[in-house]
Amino acid sequence: MIEPMGNQYVVARRVYSQNAFSEEHKKIRHHKTILDHFRKHCRCSSRKAKKIALSLLPIVSWLPAYRLKEWLFSDIVSGISTGLVAVLQGMAFALLVDVPPSYGLYSAFFPVIIYFFFGTSRHISVGPFPILCIMVGTVVINTGYTEDSDKATAAASITVLVGIIQLALGMLQIGFIVAYLSASLISGFTTGAAILVVVSQLKFMLQLSVPSYTDPFAVFKVLISVFSQIQKTNIADLVTTIIILVIVFVVKEINQKYNKKLPVPIPIELIVTIIAAGVSYGCDFENRFNVAVVGSMESGFKAPSSPSMKVWRDNIGDAFFIAIVGFTLAFSVGSVYSAKYDYPINGNQELIAFGLSNIVGGSFKSFAASTSLSRSGVQESTGGKTQIAGLLSAIIVLIVIMAIGFLLEPLQKSVLAALALGNLKGMLMQFGEIHRLWKKDKYDCAIWIFTFLAAVVLGLGWGLAAAVAFQLLTIVFRTQFPKCSILANVGGSNIYKNRKDYPEVYEPQGVKIFKCPSPIYFANISFFKKKLIDAVGFKPARILRKRNKALKKIRKLEKNGQLQITPKGFIYTADGVQDSDDELDNNHIEELDQPIQTTDLPFAIDWNSDLPLNIEVPKVNLHSLILDFSSVSFIDNSSMRDLKSILQGFLRIEVDVYIVGADDHLLEKLEQCGFFDQEVQSSIFFLTIHDAILHIWMKKSDLISKYKHNEEKEAKADFTINTNGGLRNRDCRVPMETKL
Repeated sequence: MIEPMGNQYVVARRVYSQNAFSEEHKKIRHHKTILDHFRKHCRCSSRKAKKIALSLLPIVSWLPAYRLKEWLFSDIVSGISTGLVAVLQGMAFALLVDVPPSYGLYSAFFPVIIYFFFGTSRHISVGPFPILCIMVGTVVINTGYTEDSDKATAAASITVLVGIIQLALGMLQIGFIVAYLSASLISGFTTGAAILVVVSQLKFMLQLSVPSYTDPFAVFKVLISVFSQIQKTNIADLVTTIIILVIVFVVKEINQKYNKKLPVPIPIELIVTIIAAGVSYGCDFENRFNVAVVGSMESGFKAPSSPSMKVWRDNIGDAFFIAIVGFTLAFSVGSVYSAKYDYPINGNQELIAFGLSNIVGGSFKSFAASTSLSRSGVQESTGGKTQIAGLLSAIIVLIVIMAIGFLLEPLQKSVLAALALGNLKGMLMQFGEIHRLWKKDKYDCAIWIFTFLAAVVLGLGWGLAAAVAFQLLTIVFRTQFPKCSILANVGGSNIYKNRKDYPEVYEPQGVKIFKCPSPIYFANISFFKKKLIDAVGFKPARILRKRNKALKKIRKLEKNGQLQITPKGFIYTADGVQDSDDELDNNHIEELDQPIQTTDLPFAIDWNSDLPLNIEVPKVNLHSLILDFSSVSFIDNSSMRDLKSILQGFLRIEVDVYIVGADDHLLEKLEQCGFFDQEVQSSIFFLTIHDAILHIWMKKSDLISKYKHNEEKEAKADFTINTNGGLRNRDCRVPMETKL
């Protein structure tokens, strides 16, 4: 019963062990078998069929609810703005793939159309992304092709394979895989990739002939190649790049600072491109300054083609990395907007949507698509409400492909390189995460730094694999070395906290409360045992062996008549008897680890008092040990045996052990694995720490009452027992101090 008393509450209930609670409150939960789950999954109904259809084609659910009057104008403005940016970014990011800029326009068109029908996010701008482009570019370089058409075929082939992998993962409902990539890992990875993008664009910024490297440490080889021929730099390209970078960075800062006052962000990429193309065309930069330009832009689309099986066979591992990274980046950005505007986003459906987008896009010579942070920001900030804005942006790209692409032919490639770098500002600013993470979580900071270095040094594919492995390793470290603590009562109530954190705490005498805030498994069971022994201050196995050795001596004395019990007390006449430990062991060391058996003796032994012949046994001032398992989510089979051995060690030296806060599924697993026996019983489990404390108090109170009753009986019989030497009449053994 709970009675409210202002801002306090009073609870009146019985003390519950786990067994007592289970007897009073029966469970009704039914454990489903694998067959039950299979039947549910395969059960057919019209409602389920409709749900599946709506999930596979999300446009069917959101398009009929489209608010034409409220949203259409905003989507039109957003679509035009996003489309203009998509044209320029598509061409710029094509340089990262090492294919002609015109192919970047295909990547800004086909994936958007497919995602419009199958995607669940309403705000992301689908298309090329620099991180993904450089990963595809690595595959293109690996092929060794030199002709632009062959490079485009390689990029398209790997894109189709990426789409197949994403589609397969989505159909198999493996969208949860994104959970293994933390925010720190993604931030460090994208920052490292941004550095690789910067390095890869140096040859366009300086117009140098730099060989392509794809193996680990490639970034250093590129830098060596650049600096070895720095004297060949094309000054016109360098100056153009610097001017454009400064302008783009300044205007982007203005857009960010005054984003609430500006009706739409200043389209600096479009403005710079128009000016640069006009100046280049009017002054004939290509011939006067020998700069590299975009060149011929063919109107229309390429005919669909089949992918190269050789590219598939040689780069399937890279395709898997590209598929995961592309999905992760898109899902992360989409999750931000879905949370902001309160609508659901389905990870499995996103995999299907991007899979189909890449399959169709790759068939038409586009390269792998994800989403761009800057384009998505433009689409959202200019008022985009749904993927109608994305569809309109694709129409803008279509107009450029079909009609006005020739206007961009005189544009310098260094301008596109500068625009690509200008869109990395947000990712390069992520270096500030190091300071923030160091203050909040050292492990997350280590993940960020390791991921960044791995991506830069090993390359994006192997860098991501190494980063995921390191991240999982940090989880092992966190659980392998948990911050165990000793709890004490705070405030004189049923609240128990770490005794180091509070100045005024109460610790029941003879009771130790130990908490382990992590799972217990094969990797940390030894650490758990060490911390527990440090907490209690002794090793149960050592105490048990000492007591068994002492018991052997006492039995020998009693057997030889050198230790006798009389009405006046115990008399021992074993002067000069000295037995070595080796002699007492008598080649039966395993006996010393067995429970102490004193039933054959006519007296009881108080191990905390002085024993005959100055037999020394360490004293134990602990009578009860409470293990708080409220944070123990699981115990594996490997550690159960060791845990049971630990419990047996305490029980055999007469230290009662209680486990509190254990979850029901943990108890069920212990029962299934045969954890309990006559020595370690299920009765040691209690619901809360306070239940265990009250049980200990009641148990010790009963023992004290029994002892006092025995004393009164013996006083009436005029029979006294000499307690010298730690040996007592078996019926009047005094329990340890029970003050609570």
